[in-house]
Amino acid sequence: MNVKFIISLLVLLIYTYFKTKKSFHMLQQNWYNEGFRYIKWMLKNLKLVFINLDLCFLALLVFLIFKVDSMLLMAIEVIMYTILSLRYINKEKREQVKLELKVTARVKRLFVTETILYLIPIILIYISFKENNLVTYYLIMGLLVYLNYIVTLIASYINTPIEKLLSLRFKIKAKRKLKSMPNLKVIGVTGSYGKTSSKNILNDILSIKYNVLPTPKNFNTPVGLTITINNYLDKFNDYMIAEMGAFKRGEVKYLCDYVKPTYGILTRIGTAHLESFGSQENIQKGKFELIESLPHDGIGVLNGDDELQVNYDLKNDCKIVFIGIDNKNVDVKAENIKLSNTGSTFDVVFKGDKTKYKFETKLLGKANIYNILAGIALGHELGLTIKQLQAGVKRVNTIEHRLELKKYYDINIIDDAYNSNPVGAKMALDVLKLMPGKRIVVTPGMIEMGSMQKELNHKFGEQIADAVDEVILVGKNQTKDIYEGIISKKFKKDKIHIINDVKEAFPMMQQLKEKDTYVLLENDLPDIFNEK
Repeated sequence: MNVKFIISLLVLLIYTYFKTKKSFHMLQQNWYNEGFRYIKWMLKNLKLVFINLDLCFLALLVFLIFKVDSMLLMAIEVIMYTILSLRYINKEKREQVKLELKVTARVKRLFVTETILYLIPIILIYISFKENNLVTYYLIMGLLVYLNYIVTLIASYINTPIEKLLSLRFKIKAKRKLKSMPNLKVIGVTGSYGKTSSKNILNDILSIKYNVLPTPKNFNTPVGLTITINNYLDKFNDYMIAEMGAFKRGEVKYLCDYVKPTYGILTRIGTAHLESFGSQENIQKGKFELIESLPHDGIGVLNGDDELQVNYDLKNDCKIVFIGIDNKNVDVKAENIKLSNTGSTFDVVFKGDKTKYKFETKLLGKANIYNILAGIALGHELGLTIKQLQAGVKRVNTIEHRLELKKYYDINIIDDAYNSNPVGAKMALDVLKLMPGKRIVVTPGMIEMGSMQKELNHKFGEQIADAVDEVILVGKNQTKDIYEGIISKKFKKDKIHIINDVKEAFPMMQQLKEKDTYVLLENDLPDIFNEK
C-alpha cells in the first residue's frame, strides 16, 4: 500500500513543481529577499499567498471522522491535485509575464534544496507507513504544498551561506582580473533615473575612439558587475562603464569600493525608491557616494539643472563638470533645442568657448538631451574632438524601453516601459504631445515612492489629462490615485479604461485607434505587482 501511496503523491508533486516555479519567480524578482523584499511582497499579497484554492486540502479533515476506503481516498487526492494542476497550466497560458524566471545556477541550487525539503517527509512517511494514517499523511503533504512560498523562503535561507561563499569566490576572481588591468579606467553612472540611457549613450559616444565595455542591460548590482567583469571584460578594453543601482544608502559606496571608478556621472536625483531609502536626503547622499568616491584626479559630471546636485556640499576635491539646459552657469550647455516626433537637434556651448556646436540625435525628448550632454561632457574631457562627439551623438541608438519609438501593426508605440519616476513620466508625456494624431497612454503608475506615492500619482493623473485623448490604466487598485487626478481635471470618464493585465491593452488599442495613433507605454511594473 505504501508504494501506491507514493505513486498517488506524484500528482501532488507535479502541482508542487508548478507552484514552486511561481514562488521562485517572485523570489527572484524580489532580489532573493534582499532587504526582506520577498517577505514584504508576501505580506502585501496575502490573498495570493494564503487565500487560494490550495486550502482545499483541508477538506480531507472530514475523512478523519469517517472511515473511508483507502483507494477512494487516494483517488480523491489524485483528482483534486490534477484539477489544481490543470487550472494552474491554463492560468499560466493566459498570464502575461513581463520578465521570465531566469533558470540560473542559483535557481538550480535552490530547486535541489527545496526538493530535499519535500522529500524528507515523504521518506519518513514511507519508512513508518501505516494505512490507517493515510488521511494524516495527505494533510501533512497538502500543508507543505499550501505553504510553498514559505518553503521557498526557508530553502533560500538554507542556501544563504553557500551563495555568500560562491559570491565571494567570484568577486575575488573579478578583483584579480581588474588588478591585472592597470590601464583600464572605470566610469560609474548612477542616479534616481536615466542610468541605463546615460550608460548606453556614453558607450556609443566613447566607442568612436575607444574600446568600451558597458555593463549589459541593467546589470547594476554587485552580482551584475561581477558577471560583467568575469564574463565580458577583456584586455583590449580602455574603459568599463559601470551602471550603479541602489535601494539604500551605502550600496553605491560598496560598488565604488569594488570597481574603483575614476570618472562618474550623476544623472538626476529624484524620488525613485523613496520607500527603501527612507527620505529624500538619504537618496541625495546615497547617489553622491559615487562622486565622493572618485580619486582626486578623477572627474565627476553633475546636472546643473538639478537643485539637489547644485546645492549639495560635496566632500571631494576632484574636478566637477556641470551640464545643463536652463542653468546658464554650467560648463556644458545645450541651447536652441528642437524636439520633434523623429528626434532632436540642439547646440552645445562649452564654457570658455563662444562657438556653438550643432548636434543631432534620433532620440526623443528633453530627458535624453540631458543624458547626451553628460556623454558629451565626459567625452570631451577624455579627449574626443568636437567632430568625434558629433559623430558619436548622431549614431547613438535608441534605448530599449526608454522612449523607444516602434510599431505595433499600424499603431505607433512610444515604449517608455522602464521609466517610473515623476520627472521621466512628465517628459514622456511631453514627447507624446509632439506626436501628430490621436494620443493614448497606457500606465500602471509609479511605485516605491513611499509616503509621496499617492500625491505623485495624483499629479501624474493631472498631467495625463492635459496630454492625451484616451487613457488605459493597468490595475484598479494601483491606479486609483491616477484616476482621481485625471478626473480632477474634468477629463471625460468614458475616455478612461481600466484593465488588470497590460496584455488586455493591445486589443483595446486596436478598438480605440484612428488613422494616426500614438500610444505611450509609461512604466511596466514587474510581475510582483500584477493584480490579476
